[in-house]
Amino acid sequence: MDTIYIKAEDIKGIQKGGEILQKGGLVAFPTETVYGLGANGLDETAVKEIYVAKGRPSDNPLILHITSMEDAEKIAYLNDNAIKMAGVFWPGPLTMVLPKKDIVPKVVTGGLSTVAIRMPSNDTARNLISCAGVPVAAPSANTSGKPSPTDADAVKQDLDGKIHMIIDGGQCHIGIESTVLDLSGEVPMILRPGEITLDMIKKVLPTCEMEPGLCDSEKTSKVPKCPGMKYKHYSPDAQVIVFEESGKGKITEYIEKYKDKKVAVYCKNGETYPAENVFYWGENAHHMARKLFSDLRNFDKSGFEIVLCVCPEMSQMGQSVRNRLYKSAGYNIVK
Repeated sequence: MDTIYIKAEDIKGIQKGGEILQKGGLVAFPTETVYGLGANGLDETAVKEIYVAKGRPSDNPLILHITSMEDAEKIAYLNDNAIKMAGVFWPGPLTMVLPKKDIVPKVVTGGLSTVAIRMPSNDTARNLISCAGVPVAAPSANTSGKPSPTDADAVKQDLDGKIHMIIDGGQCHIGIESTVLDLSGEVPMILRPGEITLDMIKKVLPTCEMEPGLCDSEKTSKVPKCPGMKYKHYSPDAQVIVFEESGKGKITEYIEKYKDKKVAVYCKNGETYPAENVFYWGENAHHMARKLFSDLRNFDKSGFEIVLCVCPEMSQMGQSVRNRLYKSAGYNIVK
């Protein structure tokens, strides 16, 4: 198919995007986190097209994007915790997992009785959802397993000719996906870390916990209740090797080890290594979050075979970025 490209400022184009969604088509659009690939979340046939376009496993749940609490009440059973969290963090980069209502097709939830919902703060996303008039199911707008797109060019790279429209809203300002909080059980549980951290959530829900192993191992739930829990994610074609603070001294050894390959060193501003190609992700985890996915894609464009990546600090935002780093490296971590 011929993919239509519009700018976020094109109001009539956004309206056309809403019509495309109403009719069962696919539209890629910017959010504050990453670009999403949207379909009518109440149309089972349309949602299935997301899995086809991305090459995504069908038991990997999708997030339904909405613009109001009234929308949320139509698709999920809201409990007191959800109402409290929405009052503080919506609209914004928080996804909540709640018991679903029958109106939500099981194809959206991977067959589960829960649904993940989010109210984005990005104006373009909100305008598109409003024009569609339905909850918009949207995973990241990339080929499944590849780094998530944080600009329209990355979406085009993966999905040109596979979807009906791409809306160019510039660079996403957060750069990693939303925090996912499971509120369907007795204990609030973070299933995917993001910009909204455990400490921030604990100020509203003091009993909140983190899913074991999210930021330091492959240990996680066998049945994924949200995107990113089960399958390989965020991986460039290059082999990524992650170095903890304690393992930074070994980078020189790895540079020598792979001297016959094209190697990139990816590190904090000001660090020096005996390599021809040294790239910097910034001063802290927030800087790295904004750059990580686009830089991984650029490493592939430049033909790098190995990426030696230094972890950010062990802040809670640092843990969110590490979660993505570890997955992109297939848990190839040097400590």
